[in-house]
Amino acid sequence: PIVRGKAGKPIEFGAKLSVSCVDNYVFLDKISLENFNESCHLKEQVEKYKETFGYYPESVHVDKIYRTRENRNWCKERGIRISGPKLGRPPKNVSEEEKKQAHSDECFRNAIEGKFGQAKRRFSLNLVMTKLPETSITSIAITFLVVNLSKLLRQFLSLFLSLFTNNRTGELIKPPFINFDYTLNNFYVLKLIDLSENSWSKVA
Repeated sequence: PIVRGKAGKPIEFGAKLSVSCVDNYVFLDKISLENFNESCHLKEQVEKYKETFGYYPESVHVDKIYRTRENRNWCKERGIRISGPKLGRPPKNVSEEEKKQAHSDECFRNAIEGKFGQAKRRFSLNLVMTKLPETSITSIAITFLVVNLSKLLRQFLSLFLSLFTNNRTGELIKPPFINFDYTLNNFYVLKLIDLSENSWSKVA
């Protein structure tokens, strides 16, 4: 049991997760059977992002608990925009641009909430029946692995269908061979390859 103090649910059972979402792929950054403060792991998660992709993200979209002064200053030093209102008293006049940005950030952040819902509804994340800590953690990790595999499968299916159709609706490729340039562009759109580091176009 973990004492959370939430309204209606003061105590929760099971593991606590810290998860990030990049391009609709889920990264399980921290998992523990003990309570912990998520805000303390923001720096570590951003550094993992840089280690994986080679650069810092342009922005991070986080819940209110992550928007501490320390995290804000750390992100600002690295040129990372953190979502949410500034600390202190809310301003009386908010520009339309700021309202639009806040709405966009909130919509963007909903992706991670959707991933939790998907994992619970379709992949039984809320029905972990294992009893040992090690097996419970493994079961949860496998669940998120399957969530990512399902996303990858949909991308490959979309790519497979695009191999035999052109970008014009209803127009089949003539002659019935694979359009190499169009196929390569679909790989790039689905972010399966990086054209800046790939020499396929030169080979063609």
